[in-house]
Amino acid sequence: MPPRADPMRPSTAYAARVAAGAIEHDAAQAAVAARLDGLADQLAKWKPNAWFGGGAAPRGLYVWGGVGRGKSMLMDLFFESAPVARKWRTHFHEFMLSRHGFMKAARARGETGQDQLIEACAKDVADRARLLCFDELQVTDIADAMILGRLFERLLAQDVVIVATSNRPPQDLYKNGLNRQLFLPFIALLQARLDVLELPAARDYRLQRLMAEPVYFAPLGPFASEAMDRAWARLTVGAAPRPLEIDVDGRTLVAPRTAAGCARFTFAELCERPLGAADYIQIAERFDAVLIDDIPKLGPARRDEAARFRNLVDALYEAKVKLICAADAEPEALYPAGDQSFEFERTASRLMEMRARDYLAAERRDAEWRRGIVDG
Repeated sequence: MPPRADPMRPSTAYAARVAAGAIEHDAAQAAVAARLDGLADQLAKWKPNAWFGGGAAPRGLYVWGGVGRGKSMLMDLFFESAPVARKWRTHFHEFMLSRHGFMKAARARGETGQDQLIEACAKDVADRARLLCFDELQVTDIADAMILGRLFERLLAQDVVIVATSNRPPQDLYKNGLNRQLFLPFIALLQARLDVLELPAARDYRLQRLMAEPVYFAPLGPFASEAMDRAWARLTVGAAPRPLEIDVDGRTLVAPRTAAGCARFTFAELCERPLGAADYIQIAERFDAVLIDDIPKLGPARRDEAARFRNLVDALYEAKVKLICAADAEPEALYPAGDQSFEFERTASRLMEMRARDYLAAERRDAEWRRGIVDG
């Protein structure tokens, strides 16, 4: 028998957070929580693979809305209470990286045939989870785009219930992507097999949280560290941080702390390792907000780290990613003199602009922005 439903249903847990003052009541969020209650009830009654009484698998759900609307928070509430023994919550890109890795390993064992590999890939997922929950479904990689339709078709055929959040409606996924016409069947499948639910953008709660305090803290010390911890807690609304593996041209870049569309790094993790523009572009494409701790004063003795930091800021700025950071000096004093100080002036200017309300309120840019980073 399926496990009993947790008494703390999504709507109950949502109301508890409102009552505790952790979040403000939002009618649209409450409506999505109630819709998730309904899906949880269906899952409690569903008997997969039963000879009688189980019925068809419940329809999944695709919840989309603007940045900062609380989609990840609602997914947290649903996943924690979902009455399913085998369930899997994952960031969409992490999931796709694992699927490409599965198929690569199968090819190394001598298995061939793309359709057979995708079938085996879907069965591996179905063996692990009856409920599959995706955070931040967005498609920017042609390798993902080319297999998604067939992969999801097989997952649904094996009665895997899919719940996903996204910043875009299904029809805008992989917009302007290469060979997008080959991706359209996946969009049609999503619309046919999942209920699509918009979380209207009545208010951008992430912008409110960004504006609650400054986003640049200097100098380094206990005050800056505590301010960064508060900013992380505000932006992630208590979501548990998880590491995320990101594929960069066949290499794996690990974002050690991610939650609710945000990532947190130290300066050393981003700029004291041999990373480049391609790494920073992938970070900028995947996260709405990036927090960077422990940015030191720079100079000619650290020209390599300074050059990486310039590339990182350029990528985040061009994508309009929100940046919160703790540094040992104000932007204009991070690299005050010496070789590369002239080049750093643009970085300092951008760091100042990224603190302004107009920048914080700006919408994320589509993937086309990255061409300027690569070609510039």
